[in-house]
Amino acid sequence: MRKSNFALRLQPSLLEELRTIAASEGVALNQLINVAVAEKLSALRTEDYFHQRARNANRPETMRILEKAGTGNPPIPGDELPSPETMARAPKRSRLNTRKPAKSSYRRKQK
Repeated sequence: MRKSNFALRLQPSLLEELRTIAASEGVALNQLINVAVAEKLSALRTEDYFHQRARNANRPETMRILEKAGTGNPPIPGDELPSPETMARAPKRSRLNTRKPAKSSYRRKQK
């Protein structure tokens, strides 16, 4: 892998926060910054990908498929919707955090 140097100017408070996080994660500051940049690039590329897919979408065909999806097929046992009484007794959960957070790739120690 080819490596290059880049002078990065950071606000002192941001740099100190990065150093603190890198130390708590047990990784080098350089590795933390590399992973953060890679994650941001991935997010931007993903956003571009979905915008492109949306531009190429055939909306009438999509709606036609959705209209007939599941028609005449009863739910498979266990896939039924819960009754309103069951829902009322269930504990309230946030829709945003229903899973355990994934481990970040920068948590691995640098060799």
